[in-house]
Amino acid sequence: SVFAEKTAVVYGDRRYTYAEFGERVRRLAGGLAKLGLNPGDRVAFLCPNIPPMLEAHFGVPMAGGVLVAINTRLATDEIVYIANHSGARFFFVDAELAKLIEPALDRLPGVEKYVRIVDAGFATNVPGPEYEEVLASGDGGTKVARGELDLLSINYTSGTTGQPKGVMYSHRGGYLNALSQVVHAGLAADSNYLWTLPMFHCNGWCFTWGVTAVGATNVCLRKFDPEVAWQLVQGERVSHFCGAPTVLTMLAHHPAAASLELPRPVRVLTGGAPPSPTIISTMASLGVDVVHLYGLTETYGPNLLCEWQPAVDAMSSDDAARFKARQGVPMVVTSGARVVDDDMQDVPDDGETIGE
Repeated sequence: SVFAEKTAVVYGDRRYTYAEFGERVRRLAGGLAKLGLNPGDRVAFLCPNIPPMLEAHFGVPMAGGVLVAINTRLATDEIVYIANHSGARFFFVDAELAKLIEPALDRLPGVEKYVRIVDAGFATNVPGPEYEEVLASGDGGTKVARGELDLLSINYTSGTTGQPKGVMYSHRGGYLNALSQVVHAGLAADSNYLWTLPMFHCNGWCFTWGVTAVGATNVCLRKFDPEVAWQLVQGERVSHFCGAPTVLTMLAHHPAAASLELPRPVRVLTGGAPPSPTIISTMASLGVDVVHLYGLTETYGPNLLCEWQPAVDAMSSDDAARFKARQGVPMVVTSGARVVDDDMQDVPDDGETIGE
């Protein structure tokens, strides 16, 4: 109601105000109820960073459902495993990604209804209504009251050590970490957040909820492309985005970076692997402030970071980059982390002693 006329979502030529975004979310909740969703039902989404994926983070819980955002980079067998293991009754699938499940529909006995997300000219033979038809059927929805420790979403690890492992998020946990990201990213109502980080990854590190919590603008991006990303950073006056160090490397070494003129300061939050001091320094030379985070799927995404200190401003650029490459300071909602040796004894916090 406060930001009703403000732009909430940008996707290509599309612009949704917060009033329109809210209406679409409520209609999704109502449409899910019409499809037969009961409180606690799992709703799987296989979808890139486009508006329906963002809307799912609000419409599914509003209807009382549990969101299962599936990694779009997984193979068919892994996707089938996740859908079955999570107990998904509903499966929303982007038309371009539908080829990943079309050969395996007979291996998804628990899925009762499919919904096709038709975007960017792609088509699919997956049975079921189109996403916009589900929204059209919704009457605005009724918010289902949930307890703060009720299940909000289930996220899966990448499965590097076996089958993907499911992690259950509560409403309270998502709420706390979303607001923690607001604090440490410095998000505000005039922020424009570019969706380079997959929303399937810890619910976009809870930025799906955090960006919206402060009335900032979500700039959606179907597929990461460094040239398109730089165009959006400039054209949409992006102030924040997140991504792994590989994303920063692709951006820093793209030809577009050579002639880059940022319309405003940009803060990027990076994690998933340690960023090198070199890439931090390179991004700084482009006018991009890098914040190094650490987290786990089991901790709602980031919960440790490299906390800025005034003394860093007096450092040389090389020393500042080396400082920023470290992390380990607990966020405002996080208790401290221990780093221990093989005997579970704490190692010195000197940035050199190896521990776990």
